[in-house]
Amino acid sequence: MKGIKKGDARSGLSVAWGRLKWPALLAVVLLCVAAVVTAGMVPGLLTAPKPAPSVPSWQQEPARLSDASGVLPLSNDAPIPVAADVSRLLDATLKPDGAGSISGVVMDASTGKVLFDRDANGNRIPASNMKLLTAVASLKALGPESRFTTRVLASDNPSTVVLTGGGDVLLGAASSDPAAVMGRAGLASLAADTAAALAQAGVKGPITVQVDDSLFTGAPLNPAWSLDDVAAGETAPLFSLALNSGRYSANVLTGPRPQDSAVTTAQAFADQLAAAGVAVSPGVERGKGLPAKVLAAAESATVSEQVDLMLETSDNFLAEALGRMTAGASGQEATYDGATAAVRQRLGELGIATDSMQLADVSGLALENQVSARQFAEVVRAITSGPEPALRTALDGFPVAGLTGTLDDRYVDAGTAEGAGLVRAKTGTLNTVIALSGYVVDADGRLLVFSFIGNGLDPGAAGNKVAMDRSASVLASCGCGG
Repeated sequence: MKGIKKGDARSGLSVAWGRLKWPALLAVVLLCVAAVVTAGMVPGLLTAPKPAPSVPSWQQEPARLSDASGVLPLSNDAPIPVAADVSRLLDATLKPDGAGSISGVVMDASTGKVLFDRDANGNRIPASNMKLLTAVASLKALGPESRFTTRVLASDNPSTVVLTGGGDVLLGAASSDPAAVMGRAGLASLAADTAAALAQAGVKGPITVQVDDSLFTGAPLNPAWSLDDVAAGETAPLFSLALNSGRYSANVLTGPRPQDSAVTTAQAFADQLAAAGVAVSPGVERGKGLPAKVLAAAESATVSEQVDLMLETSDNFLAEALGRMTAGASGQEATYDGATAAVRQRLGELGIATDSMQLADVSGLALENQVSARQFAEVVRAITSGPEPALRTALDGFPVAGLTGTLDDRYVDAGTAEGAGLVRAKTGTLNTVIALSGYVVDADGRLLVFSFIGNGLDPGAAGNKVAMDRSASVLASCGCGG
């Protein structure tokens, strides 16, 4: 949900709203609208004295929806939690449900002071927390406002057009939607523009459609992935253009995917070209166009918008595409190995130690990935409080506890509800792996970053997610300042 504001603390983070659930959120919005209307009719109505809050103001449900310019930063004078108190609380909550172990770290975002350390430097399989590394590397290498362009090029044969991938795997089949992230560039619009260009050039057809997916090189399928995960639709072979992030439909998020998204996309483009009144020859083939002869083009959503979508929904296919584009922008080959090398390179430029890391992909599906909780906490700290403003744009992508993304159905029981609306964190889940890395403002108004990673866990044991959610909630309610 994009309505919850970016930013917090000294780094520009806005304060988390509070323990809102969907019904309460709707009620607040409706009350806010009514209050604004009434205030316009009765000046000064909203300035009446209010009773003192029983909990800190930054953890109160808002009386009105603020503009970004009205959000005040947290105070630099807020006390740093006492490490012994934080450790005592987390030692009581951060326990595996059965087999395995959970490592973790909590740091003060502003100073970097470590407040809790349980094997924080030990390498762990991180699952989809890997996407946090991909997010900062993509934003640093590509820039938050960059877009990827899908082009239709002419070829030596005037009756052949070449759909050319530029890294946008969020293409839509319909018309371009300027307000969308997935579907910002649409094949129907590309086809209509192509038809107009062909008509202007006097080309009558039939037209042959080719596809150029050569921007990404190397194997389309990462050998580190389980074929069972691929068959289940967790990801698919990667190409430099795709519809719906490599799915048959944007609304069907499970099950089989196209195994050649480039050809699938080109066929959908050919269908739209025919719908635009162009005679099209059957079949699609691979080919190369003439870069100087652009018939039509469509631009993707910005990199920051794509990063937010990747984090919020934990999209593996999109993560790998962003990794390939990061590789190309970092002087690496646009392969799986190039993507991991580029992520490591960009993290190093941020001052984050990478020598101990083992990276087999950039989405987190590979069991060969090895990253420590400390490294993830440093990445979150770079986003929330680091010196590079471009990284702040990833803040909207963190799921909000109990409200959005992969946390929308968590923080609902009595033991974790204290963190609902306050905790913002990236999840990670594999068969024996659970991870949670993010940030929270504690009860004293101090911004904390954390990372918890469980490995060797009993598959399906419900208590492991609860343990991590309860631990993050403890941080939110902690008034542990000295």
